[in-house]
Amino acid sequence: MLITRRLEFDAGHRIPNHASQCRHLHGHRYALEITLSGEIIRTEGAAEQGMVMDFSDVKSIANAVLVNHWDHAFLVYQGDRAVVEFLASLPEHKTVVLPVVPTAENLAAEAFRILDAAYLDTYGNQLRLQRVRLYETPNNWADAVR
Repeated sequence: MLITRRLEFDAGHRIPNHASQCRHLHGHRYALEITLSGEIIRTEGAAEQGMVMDFSDVKSIANAVLVNHWDHAFLVYQGDRAVVEFLASLPEHKTVVLPVVPTAENLAAEAFRILDAAYLDTYGNQLRLQRVRLYETPNNWADAVR
């Protein structure tokens, strides 16, 4: 069985070597879809009976380990020295310095890496992160899959 939870957040970024508009500082309303696989929990009387995982737990875990850190932050590549230094000069600015250029593809892969360790097979139902889909715009997205 596959289940998916969608979350949204706002963040800024730039693609420093891009040949077009994306080299400029700008932002997006990102959408993140988290798809988990697992067996349906059959434990009689369990709060999660009939589910793979409670959708509210999918959300709370994603918020704790990823979304709350990236929401309303500027996602910047560590090699983009001019922007890293500029953001560091702003008092209390919410900045996430990444080891990769913050393209949709790299952000999806980074989100998958972070989230994969967070979803634990608590009920013995073979729970596993299968896919992270990151929408940069309603028409553009990248999938990181197992």
